[in-house]
Amino acid sequence: MKILAISDVESKYLWDYFQPEKLEGVDLILSCGDLKASYLTLLATFTHAPLLYVHGNHDTDYQRRPPEGCTCIEDTVYEVNGVRIAGLGGSVRYKPGPFQYTQREMERRVARLSSKIRRMGGVDIIVAHAPVRGCNDGEDPAHMGFDCFNAMLGQFQPKYFVHGHVHLNYGRIPRCAQCGETQVINAYERYTFELETPEAPPAPPQRPFGSLLVPKLFWKSK
Repeated sequence: MKILAISDVESKYLWDYFQPEKLEGVDLILSCGDLKASYLTLLATFTHAPLLYVHGNHDTDYQRRPPEGCTCIEDTVYEVNGVRIAGLGGSVRYKPGPFQYTQREMERRVARLSSKIRRMGGVDIIVAHAPVRGCNDGEDPAHMGFDCFNAMLGQFQPKYFVHGHVHLNYGRIPRCAQCGETQVINAYERYTFELETPEAPPAPPQRPFGSLLVPKLFWKSK
C-alpha cells in the first residue's frame, strides 16, 4: 500500500502545480492537520484513495466547513484494506482554543481509544497532529509532545506513528525516527511511504459450473 502523508504546509507540488497524475499509485492519504480544507477537498476529488484526517491546532475552520470527500478519524479506528488506522488530533494546550489538550485530557482520550484498538485486535498506524514526547518534539510549550503517546506505542506497537505540528524547518528535526518497535514519521508538507497490507484469506474452493450435487434416487424393483 502506497501512503501519502501530509501536514502543516500545503505542498506547492500538489497545490500550486497540481496535476491529477501526481496522485497515481497512491492508495491512501493521511492528513495530520493544519491544512486548508480546500486543499484536502482538492486531493480527495482527484483520487480514488481514501483521505483520512485529524485536526491540527489551527484547524478551527473545519468546525464551520470541513473538507469534502474526506473522513475524520478522531478518536476512532478506521480500517482500509485490512490496515487499522487510529486518529488522535490536536496539540498540547498552550493557549485557549479548540483542538488543544492538557496532558491529562489526552490521557483520557488515549484510554478511550485504546479500548477500541483492543476490540479491533490492534492497530497498524496511529495518525496524530502532535508528536510523541521525547521523539521529534520541541522543548517549547507549543511544540512538546504528549507523554501518554509513549505508553500507547509501547502497548500496541503499531508499525507507524505519523504526526505533524513540528515543522522540519524549525531546526535539526529528522523526518523519521524509531520509537521502540514503531517508526515515527513527521509528515510535514508531504511524505510517501509503503506499508505491506495483510494477505487476504484464500477464497473457498468453488465447484465448477454444472457440478451441482443431485441426490440419488433409489427404486425398488417389483
